[in-house]
Amino acid sequence: MATQGVTAIQKRRTLWQWLKGYTGQKYMTTVLFLAIPVALLILFTIIPAVNMIIFSFQQRDQLGVNVQWVGFDNYKTLFTDMAYLSTLINSLYYFVGSFIQLGLALFIATLLCSKIKLAGLFKGVIFFPYLMNGVAVALIFQRFFRGDDGGTLNSIIALFGADPVKWLSNGAINNWCLVFASVWRYIGFDILMFIGAIQSISPDIYEAADLDGANAWQKFWHIIFPGIRTIIALQLILAIKGAASVFEIPYIITGGKMGTSTFVIKTIETGFQYQKIGLASAMAIVLLFIIIVITMIQKIFFKEEK
Repeated sequence: MATQGVTAIQKRRTLWQWLKGYTGQKYMTTVLFLAIPVALLILFTIIPAVNMIIFSFQQRDQLGVNVQWVGFDNYKTLFTDMAYLSTLINSLYYFVGSFIQLGLALFIATLLCSKIKLAGLFKGVIFFPYLMNGVAVALIFQRFFRGDDGGTLNSIIALFGADPVKWLSNGAINNWCLVFASVWRYIGFDILMFIGAIQSISPDIYEAADLDGANAWQKFWHIIFPGIRTIIALQLILAIKGAASVFEIPYIITGGKMGTSTFVIKTIETGFQYQKIGLASAMAIVLLFIIIVITMIQKIFFKEEK
């Protein structure tokens, strides 16, 4: 027993000496610096995420008074009830819009990188919408697509003798109008990224292509496109993630009414307006799963590029 007591004291002394040494102090400094961020991560991210997963298998209200375990019923509802499934379908409009956005951005960026007059002015004008607040952009297009004679777009087409169009209440075109507003806001960022990538290509390559008699299309296809392929993939992934989580533009312009509700709008509405916390949690998990899958695809693509 005495021997064990002496051994314990020696271990404590050794530990104390180690902590007083350079290595121990360096280790403790690292631990202390990481303690607060890790605690905040656990408190505000990991614990809520675990609770959300648990809630997704329950039927419960906001206060958690009436709780009932329902298993996968919430997930089944999402993919069988058209009230929820239609919001996922609406995301397809924004997916298509993201491809159109990237195509236009790449075309405009290529033009602005060529020798044209006032290229700097055009870059600033095109990038300006991205700097605007999303609420302001939504209010602008709410007025622009107004369905009576006071709407900006209807005022323009009235000059040609056309009748006013109910842009936001017509189910055939209202989602495309919202996609247009979203593209207008975010295309400037894509253009700026593409311009930076194109300008990073060595001018010597263009000079060699000129000597070989390459035309503009050949330069684009054999020099520009391969040179910025990684940036194109990155912007595509970001655009798809954004398309899956669209919120402010449709919410402010139409309130998610008339068939324009997105998955995020429906999630918030389900959780806070109808107090179906379990179902809303399941919707959040599905959205998280979609984003994780997209991120994994991005990782695989960049790994292949390397």
